[in-house]
Amino acid sequence: MLRVPTLATLTALFFSGSIAFAGEGAGVSPKASKLIDFGNGWAITNSMVTGWAVSIAIILFVMWLIGKPSVLPSKGQAVVESLISGLKDLLEPIVGRKAFPFAFPLLVTFFLFILLQNWTGLLPGVGTVGMGHDVDGKFHMTAPFVRPFTADFNSTIALAIVSFGAWLIIIFKFAGPKIILHDIFGNKADKREIPAALYYVLSGVFLIVGLIEIVSIFIRPFTLSVRLFGNVFGGESLLHGTGFLFVFYFLELLVGLIQALVFTLLSSVYIGLICNHGDDHDHAEGHATDARH
Repeated sequence: MLRVPTLATLTALFFSGSIAFAGEGAGVSPKASKLIDFGNGWAITNSMVTGWAVSIAIILFVMWLIGKPSVLPSKGQAVVESLISGLKDLLEPIVGRKAFPFAFPLLVTFFLFILLQNWTGLLPGVGTVGMGHDVDGKFHMTAPFVRPFTADFNSTIALAIVSFGAWLIIIFKFAGPKIILHDIFGNKADKREIPAALYYVLSGVFLIVGLIEIVSIFIRPFTLSVRLFGNVFGGESLLHGTGFLFVFYFLELLVGLIQALVFTLLSSVYIGLICNHGDDHDHAEGHATDARH
């Protein structure tokens, strides 16, 4: 059975807080609903459709906003350039000058994509329009047509894997195996400033710390995905459970923004921890070369 409320009904439900889905006490399922099932584990879910739709909307909106790029920017182009400039000023000191041009497009995409996907859960009708059936005279939703992309754990895992894969490519491209191994396992103490015996003891300590660091590196995709999923899914459950009360609605606007920023900043920090070491050294070498000339 298909039930699609009219716009007037959705608006009334949104402001009155009498969402039927929440009122039944069923809560929000952590599992995305299959809209098309191909069998053998292959299916198109509502979160996937939302992800595709928002991605297309972002591309079309930015293309329309910018129009034909020009030296004298239009209002839309100026807005986009201001956003890009603000993110550049925030992320470049973290990532480092060398890796920044390569990493920046990915980081900007992460921020905009996750932000808008988080906010899709705040739209009227999300989770309340779809397929279902009547149970004891009440409509029970079984497959909502729209679900926030980031409220699906599979989706946040995919984002975290992309972030981790990009991290590997960037650090090997701009740091190299030698710097990576030294950053993880190398002795960070200055041999000239401490006794030799203590230096070799610290080498063993840093080796053990490096092994712990390896474990922390490999759980980064899990922590990134769980953090994003938990906050978005928790916010979605809160909104449905409280009938979209305004105070929680405003709170989730902030949470959506903060979680997009956190995911992007953490991805930036992971890159910068390895790729940002050489900037000061290169800068100092440049000054020394200029002084000799």
